[in-house]
Amino acid sequence: MKRLLDFVGLPVFAGVIIAVALLLLFPQLRQPGFLQSDPQTSEQQGPVSYSRAVRIAAPGVVNISTTQKRNFQNHPLLNNPLFQQYSDINSNNPLGSGVVASSDGYILTNYHVIDNANEILVQFSDGSIEFADLIGTDPKSDLAVLKVPRENLTPLHARRSEEMQIGDVVLAIGNPWGVGQTVSQGIISATDRGLQQFSPYTYFFQTDAAVNPGNSGGALIDAYGNLVGISTAILNNREATGISFAIPADYAMQALEDIVEYGYVVRGWLGFSADLVSPDAVKAFKLQHNEGIIVTQVSPNSPAEQAGLLTYDFITGINDIPLSVNNTNLNQYINRLRPGTQINIDFIRNGRAMSTILTVGLRRPDEE
Repeated sequence: MKRLLDFVGLPVFAGVIIAVALLLLFPQLRQPGFLQSDPQTSEQQGPVSYSRAVRIAAPGVVNISTTQKRNFQNHPLLNNPLFQQYSDINSNNPLGSGVVASSDGYILTNYHVIDNANEILVQFSDGSIEFADLIGTDPKSDLAVLKVPRENLTPLHARRSEEMQIGDVVLAIGNPWGVGQTVSQGIISATDRGLQQFSPYTYFFQTDAAVNPGNSGGALIDAYGNLVGISTAILNNREATGISFAIPADYAMQALEDIVEYGYVVRGWLGFSADLVSPDAVKAFKLQHNEGIIVTQVSPNSPAEQAGLLTYDFITGINDIPLSVNNTNLNQYINRLRPGTQINIDFIRNGRAMSTILTVGLRRPDEE
């Protein structure tokens, strides 16, 4: 028996001594939950499941359908009650999706989802349906604001666009083809994609998350359930796959606030026209720089005129942002400036480097 105790006891005693020594040397080992995995940390390293993000965001994504009257003109049966009862004059079609933007019933969607609608119906994730009022639209950026008579909704939290990086995981939540709320996964493929032919007033996130007709107006969220963008368009090309675009969430939310308060989206205005500078123009004007824009026209009584800009001034930077890519990015940047904001403009005139302070004006909706 004594030999057995010696055989078993000595290793146990040695193990206890080692354990005590480790606890004294490394106090963090005594913290509760030290060996447990942190869900947040696990998600940042790449979660196995995105179900938590979906649970957070799904109640804030709605299905949208509309009632539209078809144009029968003066069909002789149009006023026949029996014809009206059995014909398909009015059609309820699942057309898209929307995002709950506030707890008191404001909803964001795409303008093309509700265009020409007579009645708009919103279906929530619990299956309930409400008629929605159209508060306002901004066709230039393809956004529309709806309002439903409901309180205590769960809005999505909008993430700042500058926080997003290429390669970030995103999930698209919407109503593709009217089949019901669906989730697809992808990444951010580009963060500042300009689509001049679609909208000159904002840039887009590009993603490879599966987006189909019916997703329009729905949510693009990150791995934590935050709203990243409003799914808006797909590349309409049979040879292209995995290319879709979303309006950044912070821009869309600002547009909603403007529409609710003013009835239109507030956009900045500088009051000059400009062209990119070609290599030939650099030589002709004897410029030392080949990156920038050249002023071609200054509007009378505009912020640009008041700031002292002249035709043929060569602008090299706005607020220390070099103008080295294209005019599309410049237009998007200007349109997102708020009226009254002061910006610094660096330019070259007659070979001399100069700068001026310009106060951003308001672009009137009838000027767009």
